[in-house]
Amino acid sequence: MELKSIPLYRLYDDLAYLWPLMSPPEEYAEEAAYWRENLREALGPGKHPILELGVGGGHNLSHLTSDVEATAVDVSEKMLDLSRQLNPDVKHLLGDMRDIRIGRTFKAVLIHDAISHMLSEADLLAAFNTAAAHLEPGGIFMTAPDYFRETFHEPHVEHSARSNGHLQLTYFEYGYDPDPDDTTIETVFTHMIREGGRLRIEHDRFITGLFPKATWVRLIKEAGFSFEERSYRLRSTKTAYVMLIGRL
Repeated sequence: MELKSIPLYRLYDDLAYLWPLMSPPEEYAEEAAYWRENLREALGPGKHPILELGVGGGHNLSHLTSDVEATAVDVSEKMLDLSRQLNPDVKHLLGDMRDIRIGRTFKAVLIHDAISHMLSEADLLAAFNTAAAHLEPGGIFMTAPDYFRETFHEPHVEHSARSNGHLQLTYFEYGYDPDPDDTTIETVFTHMIREGGRLRIEHDRFITGLFPKATWVRLIKEAGFSFEERSYRLRSTKTAYVMLIGRL
């Protein structure tokens, strides 16, 4: 099978129903606690209005909604449907984080790992400009990319087997950098889905962005933010992340 024959981003389209099983909301609790801590520190007491760009299935946001009044944006209607089910009190809007303009501002703008779908410096700057356009003076912008150019080591391999009682999913994920001279990496997924006693195999493919940390810092500042970074490590997965924070 030629890789280019595998459709892109099926997990956000016809395979979106697998997302809650592949990446369950409860597995976001530890990381979301860190996001909540930073929001509380920056904004103080009260249920403040926030905007999440690239909300996906709403798994990270589901652990924050008791503390905030949230509006959520995503480019995939299928993912918005999942988030609506999980976060019924959140306002959901279909749109692209690079160019959506809602017509109001918020105390905080969040972009979780969806920022990884920015494939060029122009994409990344556009997303940061969107965040700045929706942020009140004194507000906070928070994002946490999966990787920097300096921290991505190939091949990146993950696999897991999960079941929700009527559907069994075993998936394999293989990430690699086919061209170190550009700003993207590729991830190939194989999903083995067993339902009603029958097994079928589905393939998916993501292309995501990969930039040096210095590029992130430069573009955040170019969008008008002051810059700060904070590191955190998840005990559950022993994974280290860097949160990038901007303030107007």
